Amino acid sequence: MSTGIDVPPVKCTRPALRGPRRWFGWAVLAVVIVVLHVLAIEGTDFQPQLLVEGWKGMADFLSQAFPPDLNWEKTVKPGLDATLVTLWIGLLGTTFSIPTALLLAVFGARNTSPAGWTYQLARVILSFFRAVPDIVFALIFVTAVGLGPFPGVLALICHNTGVMGKLWAEAMEEIDAGPQEALRSAGANRLQQVANATLPMVVPQFVGLLLYRFDVNVRSSLVLGLVGAGGIGLLINQSIKTFRFDSMLTHIIIVLLLIVIVDQISAFVRKRLAV
Repeated sequence: MSTGIDVPPVKCTRPALRGPRRWFGWAVLAVVIVVLHVLAIEGTDFQPQLLVEGWKGMADFLSQAFPPDLNWEKTVKPGLDATLVTLWIGLLGTTFSIPTALLLAVFGARNTSPAGWTYQLARVILSFFRAVPDIVFALIFVTAVGLGPFPGVLALICHNTGVMGKLWAEAMEEIDAGPQEALRSAGANRLQQVANATLPMVVPQFVGLLLYRFDVNVRSSLVLGLVGAGGIGLLINQSIKTFRFDSMLTHIIIVLLLIVIVDQISAFVRKRLAV
């Protein structure tokens, strides 16, 4: 039905140079990435040809590592015992960091932190624990308390507090604010809001992240053993230093089996949580 009013057609105008500008931006980004990689290759003295030229050394190493040493008393049993210690280091480093990580996560989330200064302080603490590698913490604690699994546990507790606290804080910030606001309107204090509205909503995410960190910490405890923090990593380091590469291979196979078992258990639990 005509209204008698002529309405001019609306034309969608776009900048004529939008396409060229976009391609120019991508070209600049590509050039920057290439330049950064060139600088990185020069800075790290990256020379793949050296690996090709050193094939004789690699072949000699493999010939000494195979077959693995399967002597039960000298290699396999000590390796299994040390692997169990590695598992305990990863377990304690994960679980003992839960209280501190949870507290810092509550203070470090915008929707649960009681004040701005507590939010900033919690974030600074989490950033510090996360920024310092666990192997650096291990070196510090080895100097303080001596060699053994204990400094490895302490190192994982510190580093895992920073990582897990940040992940948990971000999980709490992403939840629906409705239940918490309803409790606030009903007169609930901050602690009641967190305990009855926030935490129940993020329990599945918390458990999933905790299992992921346990998986990572078991691997990290292996590396910590290389600096004297006990476990199977210490035996691998000793085998390398004494040129017992067949024993080293046996220990690596044991570690591989441990990692596969932990992966399967973590995947099973996460799958059950998702149901």
